[in-house]
Amino acid sequence: MDNDLVKVYTVNGAASGSASSLPDWLRKKRAVKKKGAKRAVREEIEGTIDLIQHFEFPEASNRIKTTRDGHHAVATGTYKPQMRVYDLDQMSLKFERHSDSENVDFIILSDDWTKTLHLQNDRVIEVHNQSGLYYKTRIPRFGRSLAYHYPSCDVILGAAGNEVYRLNLDQGRFMNPLVLGEDVEGVNVVDINPAHQLLAFGTEGVSSDGFVEFWDHRSRSQVGILRLPSSQLTQPEVEASVSVTALSSRSDGLSIAVGTSTGHTLLYDLRSARHFGLKDQGYGLPVKNLSWIEGGTKMAGDGMVISADSKVIKIWDRNFPTVNFASITPATDINHVHHIPASGLIMTANEGIRMTSYYIPQLGPAPKWCSFLDNITEELEDQTIRSVYEDFKFVERNELTRLGLDHLIGTPALKPYMHGYFLSLKLYDTARLISNPFAYAEHRERMVQQKVEKLAESRIRTKKENLPKVNRTLAEKILKTQAKEEKRQAKLKDKYGDNQMESSDRKEKEKTNLLNDPRFKELFENPEFEVDQTSKEYSIRNPSAAMKRGKTAVEKEADESDRTSSDGISHSEGSESSSESSEEGEEDEGHLINIAQPSTEIKSTLRRPRMNLNPPRLVPARPGASTSASNLPKDASFGQRRLSSKSQAKNSGEAEGASVRLPDGGVQISWVPQYGSNKGKGKQNDIDPDDMLVPGGRGTKAKNKRPGVEEFGAGMERGGSGDDPKGRKISEGERSGRTQRRTGVRSGSKNAFRRI
Repeated sequence: MDNDLVKVYTVNGAASGSASSLPDWLRKKRAVKKKGAKRAVREEIEGTIDLIQHFEFPEASNRIKTTRDGHHAVATGTYKPQMRVYDLDQMSLKFERHSDSENVDFIILSDDWTKTLHLQNDRVIEVHNQSGLYYKTRIPRFGRSLAYHYPSCDVILGAAGNEVYRLNLDQGRFMNPLVLGEDVEGVNVVDINPAHQLLAFGTEGVSSDGFVEFWDHRSRSQVGILRLPSSQLTQPEVEASVSVTALSSRSDGLSIAVGTSTGHTLLYDLRSARHFGLKDQGYGLPVKNLSWIEGGTKMAGDGMVISADSKVIKIWDRNFPTVNFASITPATDINHVHHIPASGLIMTANEGIRMTSYYIPQLGPAPKWCSFLDNITEELEDQTIRSVYEDFKFVERNELTRLGLDHLIGTPALKPYMHGYFLSLKLYDTARLISNPFAYAEHRERMVQQKVEKLAESRIRTKKENLPKVNRTLAEKILKTQAKEEKRQAKLKDKYGDNQMESSDRKEKEKTNLLNDPRFKELFENPEFEVDQTSKEYSIRNPSAAMKRGKTAVEKEADESDRTSSDGISHSEGSESSSESSEEGEEDEGHLINIAQPSTEIKSTLRRPRMNLNPPRLVPARPGASTSASNLPKDASFGQRRLSSKSQAKNSGEAEGASVRLPDGGVQISWVPQYGSNKGKGKQNDIDPDDMLVPGGRGTKAKNKRPGVEEFGAGMERGGSGDDPKGRKISEGERSGRTQRRTGVRSGSKNAFRRI
């Protein structure tokens, strides 16, 4: 039959073919930490069928069997060592029972689960009933296998050594053991033929290959020995002994299957010493379990064999051992396989947490307690629709011409579709290879070139790739400083030698910077610690960086306001004295300016440093004079320059006092103090004798002072008559002062102030 038509459905546990090198508990732990783990777990749950609930053990399962009535399943596992009974009608766990040691093998004595006998790995035999542990005893050596002889109520126990122990449950005592040959190291497996109760023991040889001994329980004597063809099972250059690891007798009483430690299964007829069938598992691992499939559907036939090692389960026909009916590779190592009689359901105990169950509809129908599996699998088979064009390639007409297949147009080899044709994939590959025999070489060359380019790109590295995203400028500055220090150390090492620089190198290596210091790790990772390069504090501490960065819009607006205010002051200072006095009078009359406490805006403006970008230049002390008119040398002293300017002033008739506005915004004032009275003299000797800077001056303007009038500054005075000194009549409002707020005056917050 076609093996592709045999479908295997996983109804419990992990699907076949999903093997993983990680254990289940570690795989689940890692899956939880991964991104999108909840979605993956949900998809896994939705895409699987759990036929029996809680069909698992905390760590691993050892054995699984079903009762003869077909209503319960009994399984043993670890850790902790325990036995679990499942109610198949309810498809759920019935109860669990713990034991002191791990189970090696067990048998079900009754038709249901109430009576079981367990062989433990500490030489203990436990008898359980419905209420719990009923009785336990020990055997002289460690047991390996057991079987139950129903006619005599004897439990046959195979153990290490050449003795087979018999425990009679009717009399409640051990019977005389069956002693095998002296070359037997141990009995690995015990089997009882269901037809005539012939005992078969699979042995392990001491210095030779193992064999199968047949005993008659009635006479308690050996009736035959079956030798294995070791030359066909092992390679000549490999010296390894062959032992029997599995046995299974067929219900017809004539056939027996023998599993070996080399991974081979041999089929024998008890009437012949030569095998009539040989099956190799392919992995070289010991065969762990063998069973005959009795009954089943017509497709499966009669006499199918299930053989399993720790890696794979193979189902094959006894008449054609080389052809597999089905092959199953579980996700974890197998410990035991149990086939439910007259059905297509197979249960396995494995090294994983979840035990697995497989349903093969072609092998047999589903059991009565899960008959719905037939309907589910039929629906799944109906939904599986194979694409009509799965094995075809779509090609256009020009491509057909290039391949030389245009002569097939109109033949059944091409199926027209839209603007091209569907061509058989095998024919397309053959034609492409014939038309371009160097296609593979060209493809390989392109792949090699891509790998070379990828490697070349990986060699290109820049230092900025390792810089952090936060405070990148600070990191670059630290790296530059470190590079300079390394260059300096290299120069010193070349100059003074390596021996004298060892101590300094050791100290330098011990030093850490901000980048590799764990205490400042957050400085380059947390955006909250980002340095604000637009702040005023950063500009003060890093003026060069602020110059490169440029000014912000707020700073430009403030500078523009300062420039306007400064220009107004200089212009007013450079005007004539008559205009100054008139402006002062107007301001003093209409404004009250607090000169004792200037505003914060003015303070900040005056305190801001002004950068002079123009180079310094020499200006004459007298306005209007040019440096070219003077014949003085460049290294002339200040006195010589002053005498020259004085003589020029006398010749021109201009005043010697003058004010000049400097490029940096300041004002330079020059004057010459003189003595004498100004009566009868011209404009040159018009000097105020009350000026404090002139020797002999009284420091007060006596000529303008009126009797009974007290001046307070800024144009304020008290006392005197009600007439203005200028002859103007003063109103009552002006005499008593202003009682309302001025309107239409520019605010001081705009960095503009009036000259005092």
